[in-house]
Amino acid sequence: MGMDFSTLRTLISRYCAGEENWVDSRTIYIGHKEPPPGTEAFIQQRFPDNRIVSSKYTFWNFIPKNLFEQFRRVANFYFLIIFLVQLIIDTPTSPITSGLPLFFVITVTAIKQGYEDWLRHKADNAVNRCPVHVVQHGKIVRKQSRKLRVGDVVLVKEDESFPCDLVLLSTSRDDGTCYVTTASLDGESSHKTYYAVQDTKAYNTEKEVDAIHATIECEQPQPDLYKFVGRINVYMGNESVARPLGSENLLLRGATLKNTSYIYAVAIYSGMETKMALNYQSKSQKRSAVEKSMNAYLLVYLCILISKAIINTALKYVWQADPNRDEPWYNHRTETERQRHVLIRAFTDFLAFMVLFNYIIPVSMYVTVEMQKFLGSYFIMWDDEMMDEELGERAVVNTSDLNEELGQVEYVFTDKTGTLTENNMEFIECCVDGHVYVPQVICNGQVLPDAVGMDMIDTSPGPDAREREELFFRALCLCHTVQVKEEETVDGIKHGIHQGKSTSFYISSSPDEVALVEGMKRLGFTYLRLKDGQMEILNREDEIEKFELLEVLTFDSVRRRMSVIVKANTGELYLFCKGADSSIFPRVVSGKVDQIRARVEQNAVEGLRTLCVAYRHLSPEQYEEVCHLLSDAKLALQDRDRRLAEAYDLIEKDLILLGATAVEDRLQEKAADTIESLHKAGMKVWVLTGDKMETAAATCYASKLFRRSTQILELTTKRTEEQSLHDVLFDLSRTVLRQHGDMTRDTFSSFSGDCTDYGLIIDGATLSAVMRPNQDDLNSGNYKEIFLEICRNCSAVLCCRMAPLQKAQIVKLIKASKEHPITLAVGDGANDVSMILEAHVGIGIMGKEGRQAVRNSDYAVPKFKHLKKMLLVHGHYYYIRISELVQYFFYKNVCFIFPQFLYQFFCGFSQQPLYDTAYLTLYNISFTSLPILLYSLIEQHINMDILKKDPTLYRDISKNSLLRWPIFIYWTILGVYDAIVMFFGAYFLFDNTTFTSNGQLMTTNTQMMFGNWTFGTLVFTVLVFTVTFKLALDTHYWTWINHFVIWGSLIFFVVFSLLWGGIIWPFLNYQRMYYVFMQMLSSGPAWLSIILLITASLLPDVLKKVIWRSLWPTTTERIQTKRRCLTSEPSTIFMLSQTSSRLSF
Repeated sequence: MGMDFSTLRTLISRYCAGEENWVDSRTIYIGHKEPPPGTEAFIQQRFPDNRIVSSKYTFWNFIPKNLFEQFRRVANFYFLIIFLVQLIIDTPTSPITSGLPLFFVITVTAIKQGYEDWLRHKADNAVNRCPVHVVQHGKIVRKQSRKLRVGDVVLVKEDESFPCDLVLLSTSRDDGTCYVTTASLDGESSHKTYYAVQDTKAYNTEKEVDAIHATIECEQPQPDLYKFVGRINVYMGNESVARPLGSENLLLRGATLKNTSYIYAVAIYSGMETKMALNYQSKSQKRSAVEKSMNAYLLVYLCILISKAIINTALKYVWQADPNRDEPWYNHRTETERQRHVLIRAFTDFLAFMVLFNYIIPVSMYVTVEMQKFLGSYFIMWDDEMMDEELGERAVVNTSDLNEELGQVEYVFTDKTGTLTENNMEFIECCVDGHVYVPQVICNGQVLPDAVGMDMIDTSPGPDAREREELFFRALCLCHTVQVKEEETVDGIKHGIHQGKSTSFYISSSPDEVALVEGMKRLGFTYLRLKDGQMEILNREDEIEKFELLEVLTFDSVRRRMSVIVKANTGELYLFCKGADSSIFPRVVSGKVDQIRARVEQNAVEGLRTLCVAYRHLSPEQYEEVCHLLSDAKLALQDRDRRLAEAYDLIEKDLILLGATAVEDRLQEKAADTIESLHKAGMKVWVLTGDKMETAAATCYASKLFRRSTQILELTTKRTEEQSLHDVLFDLSRTVLRQHGDMTRDTFSSFSGDCTDYGLIIDGATLSAVMRPNQDDLNSGNYKEIFLEICRNCSAVLCCRMAPLQKAQIVKLIKASKEHPITLAVGDGANDVSMILEAHVGIGIMGKEGRQAVRNSDYAVPKFKHLKKMLLVHGHYYYIRISELVQYFFYKNVCFIFPQFLYQFFCGFSQQPLYDTAYLTLYNISFTSLPILLYSLIEQHINMDILKKDPTLYRDISKNSLLRWPIFIYWTILGVYDAIVMFFGAYFLFDNTTFTSNGQLMTTNTQMMFGNWTFGTLVFTVLVFTVTFKLALDTHYWTWINHFVIWGSLIFFVVFSLLWGGIIWPFLNYQRMYYVFMQMLSSGPAWLSIILLITASLLPDVLKKVIWRSLWPTTTERIQTKRRCLTSEPSTIFMLSQTSSRLSF
């Protein structure tokens, strides 16, 4: 009863006494042991098992679920309705004509998606059946991963992956640490250090671990890989000790144990609740501008279809109003049908006309577009020029839906570090109290040995300065999270670090830290290791100094600094702090601030990355206070991050400035050339970085984002302190508008020499003020608009000191502006993910900051330079190809169905089909589908070398220029014209008829059998040849494949027609096409008519092109003309034939 009352009291206190924070936590009992009586109630919670499910379907729900998903697409649903109408009412065409193409589309898509899901099932089973070692009753038991439960204690050995999210209890290492790589989670191959719980790290055997009596309280699962808040209560007798748990104690599923023999850990999140599984969430679907145009055109054609059906229905009843024109006797209309209400009859007729004309909506276009995008994406992955030999990586396509969007980019947002630069840091110099130290001194062209490699640029330091200098070096050797690789194999022999400094090497998640520690090593202070909580340093005299590591105040992007608290052998306590100058200088109370600030600014202007170093002596009392502050913050389950930030803020103050460091991050190969090409192509390039303004600006100059002639406009905190934000914005606005007036962005982006070239620099704090202006400021409402107006008139923009979320905000702001430009974001780190997901197209760089950006991107490339070919060549080709595909599909369907509409005027609106069922069904599936698919895969209207050399050609296709309404209307009118020529041309051939001796009705001028199927076949033959020749005239890049497919599809049509009409097919209940095609071909005048009608159909389009190219040629057309003139040169012929033979796309 006492236990029941205790349970009730706990529940009431948790859920009713205002402790809402407990609702968001979970309690885990290690080894499923109940806590000692009187400590807390034992409430066993239910958690999911450890199965991972990444598949969408099961065996039972695949068919209904897949069909539901496919019929959510408007086009599929529309054709399903048409098919059902054909089944239900008496329609003029067979249900097969709609059902077969729809069945084909649905089946192909279902097979593709089913196969992909089967692969996911296979991968899931492999993971879920993986063996895991679990401690039970003091013994190791082996079980399948899927049977693992929250609370189980797991043994993991070196090089094994963690089966679920675990809290580290103990390790094979005495100091309770283990090393882990998280390559499969965030791509970082560096070794990260994780720490066992202080009170359990001594338990190293199964029996000892099984004896642990503890509970863990932690937050509910959430997807942030780098955040974890919890506490562990370890029971010793009737007393419990609470310890904080953070991300440094949490081992994530998918990570791998390294350099540690084994670990024991307890499962806290399993299965689909692990952080890895929670990050499976799919990205929001991005739609390209072409897809939006396609849908708009589809709506127009749907309106045309409905209009045609309404007109024909109305005219039918007008026609039948005359009693003499009522339906003929052979239609066998029953009396019931005659008595039916006129509205019902009209509606049925309307549906019948809808079915008759429904082929104007091209269902096969969607399949062709899907295939074009899917197959076309392989050309990016196969491109040898976009392969990096050093990394051994090729370009990756994560989504093929946006291929053509690569040809429409107007704004490029790029990260700096690791994207424009190599993220390969090299220590250049350090400055201590105004004295500058360079690791290697060049004297008479020779590099002096590292041991004496110090260059005192200023006057030599005195004894006090010598002490400060060594303190600075020690600070950099201690204030970091670098690991030392303890031994490496050299010539098959293992060498430890004591055998020579050169054999040790450092590992860290930050390249800056490695560069700084290696820089100190070259200046005489070598960091050796962290062992048993002691950090060891080898000083210049080859003496080992030991410092006890008491606390690490980890780096975060908000504070932009990190600190350590250490205790020297003498018992002195130090706080060493290093960070960005903007976060260190305000906290400094003494030191040579002016000299160091001047040096930092000078280094920043040269494009070097700078960090400042400071320290503070701590008395034992101050240290006790620090411990108390940190302990309270770390034990908090709610708002731990905020409370830790407040504690760090209180601790990292009253610092004494020691000096600063400068590290160089070199510009990537051809980064400047790429940016220059993007500018010439009419794109605006923005650099979004977390770096300080001077460093970022120097990189922008080096990468030719800013030119020496560029007039820099600053919208920074420094300027807004002197003037109000309102005044600064209006000043800048007046400056740019006075120069450009009403000049458009396109005119400006051509960089004519008469214009002043403007570049804008804005920092994160000012951007926040622009985005969220002060409510009290009455003039603040239009800050965003003024800011956008300034940006529009600048050739380049640099945003520095940016938080990751601000990068996404900038992209969103530009996306939502009135022009709605197409944006592209490119980055290499986890801090770029939000920006990559926000942009229309996201590109990840395979850099050194992990693979999170690559995993979340739409496309990934090894280096920034590959962006040039991806946009200027692949993007250009994809857009040209798909725009022709879309326009051509609508054109050929207008040509196909408009004669059917005209035919109704000559058959009493009786819904009589013009074409045979086989022709209706196969027109889009077989006769005209392959040539346009091949065109959309391999067409090259201009040689790729020319596209790379002349980026201005990209402007010809900008702003969706090939899918604008005037061009769409031109294609539609062309289709209507061709249809009229085909129909009336054939009609006039059948104008005069006469009876032959055997009673057949023949045309007098062509000696063809007179009949509706002969007439329809003649129109259809002209149609197939006309639309195929139209595509052939539009093709610029001919290969043997083009010839084979284009002429092959025409031959297939002829052969099919001969077979279809030459044999009496037993499975058909009609033989209306028997001998029709052959009889038509036996007429000489029919052949001549076909040739004349094809010529008359194509002639206006050819004339229009010739006139337009002569009078108003585009840049692209000029180059095509010039290229044709050069084809007579042998070298050019050879080059083109080589290109054709290897099909290099």
